[in-house]
Amino acid sequence: MDQLTFSGITETQPLAARLRPKTLEEFVGQRHLIGEGKVLRRLIEKDQISSMIFWGPPGVGKTTLARIIANSTKATFIDFSAVTSGIKEIREVMQRADDNRRFGEKTIVFVDEIHRFNKAQQDAFLPFVEKGAIILIGATTENPSFEVNGALLSRCKVFVLQPLKSEEIASLLRNAVSDPRGFGNQSVDIPDDIYDMIANFANGDARTALSTLEMVILNSDLDADGTVHVTTDILEQCISKKSLLYDKNGEEHYNLISALHKSMRNSDPDAAVYWLARMLEAGEDPLYVARRVIRFSSEDVGLADPHAMEIAVAAYQACHFIGMPECSVNLTHAVIYMSMAPKSNALDVAYMEAREDALKQLAEPVPLIIRNAPTKLMKELDYGKGYQYAHDTEEKITNMQCLPDSLVGTEYYRPTEQGLEGRFKTRLEQIKKWKEEHRK
Repeated sequence: MDQLTFSGITETQPLAARLRPKTLEEFVGQRHLIGEGKVLRRLIEKDQISSMIFWGPPGVGKTTLARIIANSTKATFIDFSAVTSGIKEIREVMQRADDNRRFGEKTIVFVDEIHRFNKAQQDAFLPFVEKGAIILIGATTENPSFEVNGALLSRCKVFVLQPLKSEEIASLLRNAVSDPRGFGNQSVDIPDDIYDMIANFANGDARTALSTLEMVILNSDLDADGTVHVTTDILEQCISKKSLLYDKNGEEHYNLISALHKSMRNSDPDAAVYWLARMLEAGEDPLYVARRVIRFSSEDVGLADPHAMEIAVAAYQACHFIGMPECSVNLTHAVIYMSMAPKSNALDVAYMEAREDALKQLAEPVPLIIRNAPTKLMKELDYGKGYQYAHDTEEKITNMQCLPDSLVGTEYYRPTEQGLEGRFKTRLEQIKKWKEEHRK
């Protein structure tokens, strides 16, 4: 059934479709690709499109860019769906494109969700791309290195599209309320913070943001004057969130990640899981949390439990593969592991102290003994002279000096007795003792 808008206009298309940009000037985001003077913009403006793949998450403009190319090119543009098309349809389109080529006409074939094609279907495109019968534009949310035929991929330029920034999405939402194609013919009262909430909830996906805005406006109350009043309560109902929304770029964002980090550091798994849940249920990007857990695994656990980083990286991969809400348990796995692991900040301290010296002594020369000598001149200048190859010794250690002269004797890594780091401490003491004895 057709949808009756507040303005009385019958519309069958969703808001995102009605507002789809038709020109580069209307397009929001991806300035690294279509900003003034950027490669993709020049190709589109000069109508010199070559075969390419648009790779990026949902709702960032892959299909929209293809539509803009369709509107601006003199070539025949064929829209193809990997979901509904098979080998027979591919061959028919390819044959038509080949016929067009004989008459001097270019054909651009756009394949949405190209990763859904199997190898045989993708192979059907290859000979036509090779001989120039078609210019292929594919769109995919999956890594094309794994999902697109290697031979086909080698003939395409890959353009990586990034999630939209929150401020870009908020701008899109404001435009949707004022644009006649959106709700411009209707009086809508929507507070600024709700634009920001929707933008943050969308997590870089413009389509999700516009769909959410449409749902919120259509479910909001009208007053006697016909004005729609959007409230936080309606927004929370539409996206199934309860007063947990927070500004991912503001203070609360940093307060919560700080609470998670410090709870893990204090070996408090219950508090850590609580703060994790607060963040995820508020719409935080699970990959952001996973990145912070990876940092924690070395900064606060380190060699007290070398497996901590493996667990943290595995949790990140799980979040990437399955997303929310399923990955919440993978993050819980990692957060509780970090909370229960023995703690050591020796690695972080070592780097920060070494960094301070490195910044103060940027010009310190590398000792000649550990320099490479790939040329005759370098050998004549004593590069590598006296180098001792540790594997040639019984102990697999030498007394060779590796620090600059001004830093000889400096200690950055001071292992603790916590967890497995006690073993590293014992080993380091043995190494230092051996070097001291053999130095004398």
